[in-house]
Amino acid sequence: MRTLPVSKVGTPPNDSAASYLRWLARQARPAMTAGALFGILWMSCQSLVPAIVGRAIDAGLTQHDGGALLTWSLVLLGVGLVQAGAGVARHRLAVFCWLSSAYRTVQVAVRQSNRLGSALPRRLGAGEVVAIGTADISHIGGALDITARGAGSLVAVVTVTVVLLSTSVPLGLVVVLGVPLLMAVVGLLIRPLHRRQQAYREQQGRLTGRAIDLVGGLRVLRGVGGEPVMSARYRAESQRLRGAGLRVASVEALLEATQVLLPGSFLVLVTWLGARFALSGQITLGQLVSFYGYAAFLVAPLRQLTETLDKLTRGHVSSRRVVQMLRARTDLGDLPRPVPLPHDGLLADPASRVVVRPGVVTAIVAAVPADAVAIADRLGRYVATAPGAGATLAGVPLGNCALAAVRERILVTDNEARLFSGPLRADLDPTGVAAQTSALAAALTAASADEIVASLPDGLDTAFGERGRSFSSGERQRLRLARALIEDPKILILVEPTSAIDAHTEARISDRLGSARDGRTTVICSTSPLLLDRADHVFYIEDGAVAAEGTHRQLLHSNFFYARTVLRQ
Repeated sequence: MRTLPVSKVGTPPNDSAASYLRWLARQARPAMTAGALFGILWMSCQSLVPAIVGRAIDAGLTQHDGGALLTWSLVLLGVGLVQAGAGVARHRLAVFCWLSSAYRTVQVAVRQSNRLGSALPRRLGAGEVVAIGTADISHIGGALDITARGAGSLVAVVTVTVVLLSTSVPLGLVVVLGVPLLMAVVGLLIRPLHRRQQAYREQQGRLTGRAIDLVGGLRVLRGVGGEPVMSARYRAESQRLRGAGLRVASVEALLEATQVLLPGSFLVLVTWLGARFALSGQITLGQLVSFYGYAAFLVAPLRQLTETLDKLTRGHVSSRRVVQMLRARTDLGDLPRPVPLPHDGLLADPASRVVVRPGVVTAIVAAVPADAVAIADRLGRYVATAPGAGATLAGVPLGNCALAAVRERILVTDNEARLFSGPLRADLDPTGVAAQTSALAAALTAASADEIVASLPDGLDTAFGERGRSFSSGERQRLRLARALIEDPKILILVEPTSAIDAHTEARISDRLGSARDGRTTVICSTSPLLLDRADHVFYIEDGAVAAEGTHRQLLHSNFFYARTVLRQ
């Protein structure tokens, strides 16, 4: 299905759920306006049918006028054709509004996720993001979808009221007084439904997040014997969510019953009054048939009006969650006036005194592996720093530059990088640019991932599951490395890129990585002797700072602690 270009999404408001729904309505204004007009025409034609049938009975059957009967029959046929055409157009436009609002919400959520970047897990739970892309978009789409039918139903009720008042004031007053009473009764149920839906939605997000955590760490839980404990916790939370769902369902059931009972009672009342007026001679036989037709017809618009309130309530609850996501702010924000990022130069981390020369392969070895990860995060600007502090490129603090420019220039990849489900080609080369050149094949060869592709049944077109679980740990590392090489950033920072790869494959990667990154800056955080032996310069880190530097062979002979760390002795 074709989605809307992100450039056309615009900037949604984040002050309230109602403003977000209004923003979605403005984005699809032509379709919503046309849908409402067709909905009004559709329901108006339906509301005229009982009056036409009544006139046909009075003029044609009662007075035995064949010409009048034929005339009104043709009028009824014309109204029916207009109603059918308007109904088809209304439905198509309503579905378009549903899809546009739902997919705009998806695009807004994805763009906000990209904007938050590494701060997303610290700001929002995974369950919240998943629930927005599954349940919430359906409710938001439904809120815009129902507007066409809601507008048509409202106009239809007004039309019927005017017709009844012009024919019989008592019957018209029944409609005038009965419809607001019906809406008031429904309104009493909307507020508790809104509260219970909100509570259910929050618990659903928490439970979804816990399910994601359980699936991701299932092997670890089984290894340490924690599966029964986590299963019991999930079962308890699932039962609490079930209870919240039952509380929502109880109000929804009452609302559904009200939607049937009240319009049905309304139908009985109007029919009874119409029959009494016909027996007393206050209305004709044709008008009695019209009144009965109106009473039966009013069930549909009244039910749709209550459905409109219900769907708008659901959409409001879901929009509140989207707005909450849009309000989240990253702790890696830009300055009001960011400075341009230098094109090239020394990449330095003052905290550790690591200085990376451009165009060479630099390795970072740490006695405590977490120190190397911290340096990589600072060099890639993945930690918040005060303005003017932190890592620098050509003397310019990265924190003073636009984050988008830093991300475009510096790529940090580690073993937490995800492989997304779908065809392997789309995951490694999402833009398709590398496939048009030799870059894709060269990156696969450099990462020793070409043999993985050769073993797949459909090669690069083979689809795989979430996180690439069908691959081994070493194969996932090689595919991540290939994806990073395909991106070909100016500065590439690799964190333990070969920790799960066998020695023979690691040796091939070590031999090819330098030529694959020729002329580019590469930083490798690793303790692998094979990678370190191919590095141009090595920094040894102790207590978070540089304790020694040089080539791998120099440090092996000159620094006992470096040798012990690298040789694992």
